[in-house]
Amino acid sequence: MPATNGTFRGACPHDCPDTCAWTVTVTDGRATAVTADHDHPFTAGGLCAKVNHFLDDRVYHPARLLMPMRRTGPKGSGAFTPVSWDTALDDIASRLRRIVDEHGGEAVLPYSYMGTQGLVQGNAVSDPFFARLGATRLVRAVCGSAGLTGEALTMGAGPGLLPEELEHSRLIVLWGTNTVSTNLHLWPFIRRARENGAHVVVIDPMRTRTADAADWHVRPIPGTDAALALGLMHVIVAEDLHDAEYVANHTVGFEELQGRLGDYPPERVAEITGVPSDEIVRLARAYATTRPAAIRVLVGMEHRSHGAATYRAIACLPALVGAWRDRGGGLAHMTFQLFGDLDWACGVGVPDDPDLREVNMVQVGRALTSLEPPVRALVVYNSNPAAIAPEQNLVLQGLARDDLFTVVLEHVLTDTARFADYVLPATTQVEHFDVLWSWGQTYLTWNEPAIEPVGDALSNAEIFRRLGARLGLTGPAFTATDADLAEAAIAPLGPDRVAQLKRVGWLRMDTEDDRLPYAHGGFATPSGRVEFFNAGLADAGLDPLPGYVPAHEGPQGDEQLRTRYPLSLITAKSAHRFLNSGYVWVERNRRAEGEPQLDIHPDDAGPRGIVDGDQVSVVNDRGELRLTARVGERVRPGLVAVPSGWWASTSPSGSGANALTADGTSDLGGGGDFHDTLVDVRKVS
Repeated sequence: MPATNGTFRGACPHDCPDTCAWTVTVTDGRATAVTADHDHPFTAGGLCAKVNHFLDDRVYHPARLLMPMRRTGPKGSGAFTPVSWDTALDDIASRLRRIVDEHGGEAVLPYSYMGTQGLVQGNAVSDPFFARLGATRLVRAVCGSAGLTGEALTMGAGPGLLPEELEHSRLIVLWGTNTVSTNLHLWPFIRRARENGAHVVVIDPMRTRTADAADWHVRPIPGTDAALALGLMHVIVAEDLHDAEYVANHTVGFEELQGRLGDYPPERVAEITGVPSDEIVRLARAYATTRPAAIRVLVGMEHRSHGAATYRAIACLPALVGAWRDRGGGLAHMTFQLFGDLDWACGVGVPDDPDLREVNMVQVGRALTSLEPPVRALVVYNSNPAAIAPEQNLVLQGLARDDLFTVVLEHVLTDTARFADYVLPATTQVEHFDVLWSWGQTYLTWNEPAIEPVGDALSNAEIFRRLGARLGLTGPAFTATDADLAEAAIAPLGPDRVAQLKRVGWLRMDTEDDRLPYAHGGFATPSGRVEFFNAGLADAGLDPLPGYVPAHEGPQGDEQLRTRYPLSLITAKSAHRFLNSGYVWVERNRRAEGEPQLDIHPDDAGPRGIVDGDQVSVVNDRGELRLTARVGERVRPGLVAVPSGWWASTSPSGSGANALTADGTSDLGGGGDFHDTLVDVRKVS
């Protein structure tokens, strides 16, 4: 049990590349302060605007759920009455048992994602729970999977350039990432590089905070990044700027790549991307002749029908110019590969049945409305699909089904929870054990409970343990405590490193070798080289070379669709005080953000008779948003943007951005294509 007074180590649990370390001060059993760990090399003593008020905004917020709640009104009404844990869990277990007995385990669908990055409260007990039920398996591939698949086809699945190494770079290309808003703690490393003479290039259709802070902003048409990468490679090879020795020793398929690059001269790429041909040439020369040169990507570009192909093409560039030779050179993306020594199953393991039905989380709306046999029970934790899933209107239609039994584990009454039959109060990060890995930096973090659970809240793991007991499930997943699970997760590190982790609160996971990972080749591909030509793709009947294919729903896609809906939509992470869909319920944050607005270029606003401040309707076949227009050059012509994250219930229009977005999947890896969305904008008279 936590002490009533003291300071406790922990980490921000949110789905963010920064994974900040913090300390929690407790006085008389109440958490009184959450502050950034000043000694942590990446957190460096600062939390973001989203988390600075964690105690007020989450732990002690007046809207926090403190007791189990049972629905008493129509679904979506938000009408609930408190009940005891025994009443709630007995009824939930009884109804799940009846559904499984009558319809089989596949009638149950879990839905979760990265509401916490913790190993214990993420899936340590829930995964074994649903596997034992034989539930439909959720494919959690909305972020990361498409881009990582594309990169792996080129250079293997290693971590690549560590983000912190960017301070050694002299040219930094931030490609499709708004670092200042979504990866704030990386920016000081970039700033130090600039102080030492580095230039920063941002490639992004939007003018973001990061673009405003950069030396050079390149603005391609959305979804054409693969073509831009191929155009850069064309110039590099045509002008003999590639590193012939590195290419000869550490790549395969250069001759075939050369043939493909003939299709992408700067003039044609300019037509595809909207980037002037002379700017393409200038960028290619700068990238090929500056050492060290780094490219930083995150997840934004992959949310397209050809997302994997985009990352495959970009991943070719560092090998082509030999950027991997230099410290601070290469491609920086994710770092989760550094945490492979952990026991990600927390010592309990998960039964594996390859015959289980699968549902991609991107298509939960389809799953709840048209899947056969039907989903009859939905259990949601660590996510808010009513806000974050594409095809929002279809998702809400599914959640409103009277014959769908829905249970939600939450901190507050989200838009998803409003449709639940039971809402169960979950603990926050300062109330439970966990182990935090990171996908954007190199440190593992230990999180210990600082206070007793507020109200009657229970941890995710404990809720699934108690449900498992009522369903007669046995095994270590249902007997181990949260502390046991956390210990099991870190046990493979060995006693000395475990002791250091607990003493300091965090542990660096990379080694000296990770700072120059491919200076001498050794890529994790079948050939051990960067594969410009991928034989596995060829064997599967797919294009073995990097290429560009226009999206069906895109500015160069289906002509009839473009005629009806001529503008590309980006649902941008531009709300500085929201985290994905988190913190939207906090009135102070909504006031600070102001009402969500539509960014539209003057070239698109003028013909529609739209001026700054007008009320407009943003429409396509999936839905409609009503917003205030903000006319300016934040977006390029042909592109409009609305902020993501707003819940329908908090948005002035009664719908969120996902009322408009598509729910298809990307070419490889299972990610979503929701940034391939076309709309039109009309002035509201």
